[in-house]
Amino acid sequence: MCGISAYYGKENGVPIILQGLQRLEYRGYDSAGLALLKNNEIEIIKTKGKITELKALAEGRSANIVMGHTRWATHGEPNYINAHPHSSADNSIAIVHNGIIENHAELRKELQEKYNYKFTSQTDSEVIAQLIQFFYKGDFEEAFRKMLTKIEGAFGIVALHKDHKQMLCARKGSPLVLGIKEGEYFIASDPTPFLEYTKEVIYLNEKQMAVIDDTGYKVKDFNGFNLTTELETVPYGIEAIQKGGFEHYMLKEIFEQPETILNCFRGKIRHIDSISIKKENIKRIIFVCCGTSFYAALVGKYIIEKTVNLPVSVEYASEFRYRQPMLFPTDLVIAVSQSGETADTLEAIRLSKSLGCNVAGIVNVTGSSIAKECGQGIYLHAGPEIGVASTKAFSSQIIAFILLSMYFSQNPYFRKEVIEDLEELPAKVKAFLQIQNIQSIAEKYKHAKFFMYMGRDINYPVAREGALKLKEISYIPAEGYAAGEMKHGPIALIDENTPSVFIVTKDSVYEKVISNMEEVKCRKGKIICICDEITEEIERLTNDIILVPKVRWELTPIINVLPLQLLAYYIAKANGREIDQPRNLAKAVTVE
Repeated sequence: MCGISAYYGKENGVPIILQGLQRLEYRGYDSAGLALLKNNEIEIIKTKGKITELKALAEGRSANIVMGHTRWATHGEPNYINAHPHSSADNSIAIVHNGIIENHAELRKELQEKYNYKFTSQTDSEVIAQLIQFFYKGDFEEAFRKMLTKIEGAFGIVALHKDHKQMLCARKGSPLVLGIKEGEYFIASDPTPFLEYTKEVIYLNEKQMAVIDDTGYKVKDFNGFNLTTELETVPYGIEAIQKGGFEHYMLKEIFEQPETILNCFRGKIRHIDSISIKKENIKRIIFVCCGTSFYAALVGKYIIEKTVNLPVSVEYASEFRYRQPMLFPTDLVIAVSQSGETADTLEAIRLSKSLGCNVAGIVNVTGSSIAKECGQGIYLHAGPEIGVASTKAFSSQIIAFILLSMYFSQNPYFRKEVIEDLEELPAKVKAFLQIQNIQSIAEKYKHAKFFMYMGRDINYPVAREGALKLKEISYIPAEGYAAGEMKHGPIALIDENTPSVFIVTKDSVYEKVISNMEEVKCRKGKIICICDEITEEIERLTNDIILVPKVRWELTPIINVLPLQLLAYYIAKANGREIDQPRNLAKAVTVE
């Protein structure tokens, strides 16, 4: 969950890498550091703080070979000693690492007890540098490859040796991408750090490494054999990762949803049978996912089971692979992940494949590990999502589930109706975002200590997603419930100081939700209502109303999540939170 950025070329790489690290802070921001290779010396500059502090420390520095790191702590608290880069005991080698070395403790113990190596940090990563030194006999690449045979776990690694004008990198489980420009090379966790320099990239596959020197680059397997690779072009430009006049990336990404929704279904809805997912002899769909993707998949379950009559199971990927799931060759296991790198989800897919299941991915990032592992699925085409709290990916994932339901359905009338309504959706989303009144409501409730979010049917998962957004960026405790479950315990939390957010759509469960609102009202609870029609009951029961456009049943979660995203954003802003980089969180969860 850390961010890696490295440069090998003819320019001063320090400002290039500092800017690149700033774009990677969504992957972690506990500490940051640089390693500069110059005149057969490696200089390391690092700080417990963020990239802005690192910039001040690195002012005036210059080198043509530079690597950097921004950290999300897994082993060892966030401090100067544990910040990357890490050095070998003799200071000849420096490394940066994303992932977890699972056998680091035994390797550390062996190096300390048998060979008297000194360790300075609490991290698992330091053992990488020490192992390279242990194996080094004059050939840096050979020592690096020997190190790779000893470590276990997930890793993206970049390494430098003071006596070799080389940059080495390797990946297993954690993403690394190589950017190619004439005479210049970039290595990063994703393409965002170097987009203004090149869009030509090579996504390293599992158990691949790259060697960069003045002669160019070579991609190899872990045994050192050269591999043939093809350049790919990043499908978006530098403008996609800039704020575009918005105060925060999260707000920008909320307002991008009219476009990202359109991008997800454009080119597919008129050619629905061209979706590249095997559907013959499928008797059940299993979604494996985490966080926001889990709640989106719950929406997908409602849609597919109702429209296709195909059983759907939604599983937390982190739990799925540690029990003995009942899987059959007639199961379609679909990984749902914005980044395509979510470690638990990736391993759940690998488990499913090993048991003979058909697998597919619903991901946003092209060239990601899950996309490659699955080999089939649906890309979201939502563009980079920089804000740690996911917004536009959630709505695009629901579009993907709607496309999936159309793909499995053979009903031409259903397909026709959905196509017509989908084509109208972006305009309705845009219209709502232009006229919503949520900032004043957020100001009213910004000091609340706890929120309840409630919905029924297809909007129950939306209530859970709304609660998650508030927790993530405002740090206010919140719970999302199926409204019918309120009386089975959660109603004990209701009092005059507890706001309850109800999602009320004029559908088959409308009367039931109104009854649940009555139960809160008579206990003096404050009610914020998200609704598509203001009725007499809603006016009587609610303290605040947010009116959303009317849409067909399958699309209501997309419309209803918009005010919940904005409510979380404006409450967090009113409380002075770091919205794009909330504490303890990182965007791409590449560790288990």
